[in-house]
Amino acid sequence: MIFARDKSQMCNNLLQYAHVYAWGREHGRKVISMRFSYKYQYFHICHTNLTGFGWYLFAKYMAAIRLLPTASFKHRDCNREALERKMLRHRNIVVSGWFVRYYDLFLKYRDEICELFTLDDQYTVPVKAKMQEAEQNSREKTVRLGVHIRRGDYAQWRDGQFFFSDEVYAAHINRFAEMHPDEALHVYLSTNDPSVNEEHFQKLCPKVCIHHLQGSAPEDLFMLSECDYLIGPPSTFSMVAAMYRDIPLYRMDSADAKSMTTEGFLLFEYWFRNMV
Repeated sequence: MIFARDKSQMCNNLLQYAHVYAWGREHGRKVISMRFSYKYQYFHICHTNLTGFGWYLFAKYMAAIRLLPTASFKHRDCNREALERKMLRHRNIVVSGWFVRYYDLFLKYRDEICELFTLDDQYTVPVKAKMQEAEQNSREKTVRLGVHIRRGDYAQWRDGQFFFSDEVYAAHINRFAEMHPDEALHVYLSTNDPSVNEEHFQKLCPKVCIHHLQGSAPEDLFMLSECDYLIGPPSTFSMVAAMYRDIPLYRMDSADAKSMTTEGFLLFEYWFRNMV
């Protein structure tokens, strides 16, 4: 049994577990998520037999008293080959750390991973209804653009490199509108910043319909996954949203909206292999 452990935020945890799951799937090993056993109880995986608080307590206690060995992928330059040999050698082991990476295996078992992390109906059904209501008077060809406005911890992460203002996001939305002149654009805002205001963005972006559903994290994740295109700074949140249906994603690596082109909207595999 492999117990996957990490301490980061929801979508980081999802990706870290999925790498371990894919490796275990390839080697005939069962993998338990310690994180999703007690936190982020929004997904199908949280209702499976191998995901429960009891398993979390068992693995945590056994690792603490050193009856369960640990393979730690905590550092970027860790000895991956040695750690993998350790994983193969031990029948039961805890695997931890952000830098456990098995890209090819992840993509091989991607459909299973998406199924495990299907969001529960209580989060998806209300969002579907709100999006349909928002677009009920739209008679033209409708395109949904999801915009991930990441603030909060991004004020400090990488010295605020990706902490963009409303005006920067609005410039990207308006640039996208220029690229789709013959379509009715509905823009859905997802953010961890409570000060984001729908009316303010509507004034900044008069040629599109702005919607801020003010959903929870799982609701926003599903909302973004229902869009046709995604825009946002480097973040696993928007990347995971793109994963479910292979939605074209433009990553805002700079504040310059003029650099955004049709060719810059790339699919999940590209961003997955080129995470910041």
